[in-house]
Amino acid sequence: MSPAASKNGHFPLTLSVKLKYVKLGYHYLVTNSVYLLLIPLAAVILTNLSTANLLLDLCTKNSAILTVTSISLALIATVHVMRSPRKVYLLDFACYKPFPGNLCSKETHMRVSSATGRFTAESLDFQRKILERSGYGQKMHAPAGLMATPPDQSMAAAREETEAAMFGAIDDLLDKSRVEAREIGVLVVNSSTFNPTPSLSAAIVNHYKLRGNVLSFNLGGMGCSAGLIAVDLAKRLLQVHPHTYALVVSTENICRNWYLGNHRPMLVSNCLFRVGASAVLLTNRRSERRRSKYQLLHTVRTHKGADDRSYRCVFQEEDQHNIVGVSLSKDLMAIAGEALKTNITTLGPFVLPMSEQLLFLATLVVKKIEPYIPDFKMAFEHFCVHAGGRSVLDEVEKSLGLTEWHMEPSRMTLYRFGNTSSSSLWYELAYSEAKGRVMRGDRVWQIGFGSGFKCNSAVWRALRDIGLEEKNSWDGEIDEFPVHVPRVAPIVY
Repeated sequence: MSPAASKNGHFPLTLSVKLKYVKLGYHYLVTNSVYLLLIPLAAVILTNLSTANLLLDLCTKNSAILTVTSISLALIATVHVMRSPRKVYLLDFACYKPFPGNLCSKETHMRVSSATGRFTAESLDFQRKILERSGYGQKMHAPAGLMATPPDQSMAAAREETEAAMFGAIDDLLDKSRVEAREIGVLVVNSSTFNPTPSLSAAIVNHYKLRGNVLSFNLGGMGCSAGLIAVDLAKRLLQVHPHTYALVVSTENICRNWYLGNHRPMLVSNCLFRVGASAVLLTNRRSERRRSKYQLLHTVRTHKGADDRSYRCVFQEEDQHNIVGVSLSKDLMAIAGEALKTNITTLGPFVLPMSEQLLFLATLVVKKIEPYIPDFKMAFEHFCVHAGGRSVLDEVEKSLGLTEWHMEPSRMTLYRFGNTSSSSLWYELAYSEAKGRVMRGDRVWQIGFGSGFKCNSAVWRALRDIGLEEKNSWDGEIDEFPVHVPRVAPIVY
């Protein structure tokens, strides 16, 4: 027995453990306060039961009062039902997994970049250092156009990349959901920097021969958080169009937007983004609840674009040699942190238990106390944080006090697929499903960051256990994860 043990054989509790139990006790007390208050209320009702019986006898004897009361209650119930928002369910989703021929290791990235002859030795060294510290693995995917020598950045190559990703995800989704394409009534597509004419949504309508009255929308220039904006838009449309399926497709184009200059703030995006896409099928059909995976509970959108610093922190423009690229500001992480703080302040009252809300409110009232960061682990079982980069994940993990287990889906998605822009949140949820972690009643928080600057959230509740037999983009390799990701992984090419 350790010397630290007491005479009765029990180990003394440390201060941190004691505080933990004090907080849990406080949480349970506040959470169950309503039930505790019902005890005296029940006593009052029992005490005045004779009065209640007298009123009931009066209503029974006077049929007019009884009729008016019944009609009033019926009208109130009808108005309540009509004004209640329609429930939105996630029937299923799918993520695109490119063919092995499109694999692009970090060494391959450096060789392709060097072969272009467009980058200086300093720029190549800068890219190498970013990749070595990126948290990326060796099995990410690049478009065929960029793997060619010289790189093909034509409109045809860009269309080929994006259509392969979108159609691959949609084909998988329609096959899993057993929903016919002609049944889709709402289509929302988001791609930030590639917006050809006809639009990407039109390409989907044409390819799948969707019906003529489909409500089709194409979101452009809204950054990596646009996937959740698309979900929010679909949710709003499902409130006014009953008995409908909504298809949400999220992707980004790498080929057309690869930067061939030497301005460092623009070179970063070359190292971050990789090929990916997701397709999500939402519905407001009550009959589909039984086989749906999730119910959408909340969407919260935060836009910091009124601030010039936030607006320009991710900015597409020409460099000094008129080469177009996306410039990333050195203030990006600080701005993302501010946007996250605003977003969780709005979301908190909807999802946090009252015990956490009271603690947060108390620190706001007492200004001398450092603001209390709510424990979101009490509100959610699963966290899907946009895999924008290693530093983004580190900052969110620290800010929200999350554990390695909570961050595992995001870090492993970054390692395996890289930054796939707005679709990364769905690769992360697919990871949790493939691990067999999602149980009925579990709550999922998706957090997306994007240019503008925006931070958006979506909250889902699992309607059933997600079985390991359900196939997704992690098939055949999920048992290899999690893996250790070194802080620096040297590249030799």
